[in-house]
Amino acid sequence: MGDSKLNSASMSNKDDQVLVTGGSGFLGVHCVAALLNEGFKVRTTIRDLKRESEVLAMLDRAGVDPNGRLEFAKAELLSDSGWAAAAEGCRFVLHVASPFPAREPKDENEIIRPAREGALRVLAAARDAGAERVVLTSSFAAIGYGKPPIDRPYTEEDWTDPSGKVSTYVKSKTLAEQAAWDFIEREGGKLQLAVVNPVGILGPVLGKDLSTSIDLVLRLLKGKVPGLPKMSFGLVDVRDVADLHIRAMTNPAANGERFLAVADEVMLIPDVARILREDLGAAANRVPKLVLPDLLVKLAAVFDPSLKDVADRLGNHREVSNAKAKKLLGWKPRSNEELILATAQSLIDLGLVPGGQTA
Repeated sequence: MGDSKLNSASMSNKDDQVLVTGGSGFLGVHCVAALLNEGFKVRTTIRDLKRESEVLAMLDRAGVDPNGRLEFAKAELLSDSGWAAAAEGCRFVLHVASPFPAREPKDENEIIRPAREGALRVLAAARDAGAERVVLTSSFAAIGYGKPPIDRPYTEEDWTDPSGKVSTYVKSKTLAEQAAWDFIEREGGKLQLAVVNPVGILGPVLGKDLSTSIDLVLRLLKGKVPGLPKMSFGLVDVRDVADLHIRAMTNPAANGERFLAVADEVMLIPDVARILREDLGAAANRVPKLVLPDLLVKLAAVFDPSLKDVADRLGNHREVSNAKAKKLLGWKPRSNEELILATAQSLIDLGLVPGGQTA
């Protein structure tokens, strides 16, 4: 786990240059770290070159020395500027960068435009630079929403209906992925595409910019959640998502395929809290034990709009299959328990959990 172990079926060699978009993000920096560990040369885009030192500090925290094999390029999802130079000389591209709103925007295009147009800009730049394959980071958001839940595990054959009752983020990921496949079919030329669709990503945090999933674990550890709704969600370790990107990048069989990235069985929030309490000792003293009745959560959501998404997902249990990534690419994800505890320990190590250093 965590090493993609390039084998004889691989179509890459270690002198290949790889472009990673969004290298300052949680998944982006882990992809950069995994590629550097594999011996690749990496170029990564950031919106502001002043963040170079921040990315280098995160890599240092991950125990990775770029050793002259990492360079930075300035590019933004909503601008053509910089993408041609960023893609130049790169055999592979991992398009990880995508907007993730903290709350629903007033105008959905604040999220949809950079997601969709950014993907198309990256694909066009990769094609024009003569790159061989792009791996796009999509999401389970593009697979399991907008329709009534199904009574079997979701697979890569399933698609979200963006015209259904979905959040702006879910709509943005679906439209961006659909646009990417359409681009490849209509004007991609020889460019290949593979897509990775992760569920909620946890794992070792390397900086203080926290994703929504990570923030939930931090709020549990800080006792900021009064009770535990019986909301279920799939989880996956960020290191395993980065590993799956590299497997999708280097394995010939991944061309034209989607891959769900999910660890084991879907978890309930009370299960996450239990794992934290059982394994972290004093650092988990603030983790709540009270499980909230569904009716109470739905009632609270009437008065607190931030709870609406939680209320909507109660009783809406989605099982998700990771069989394809395991079978086709030999992927082996970490367990839910391991990835939850790795997340918590990294938050403690960053000094974000009061009294956590005693753990």
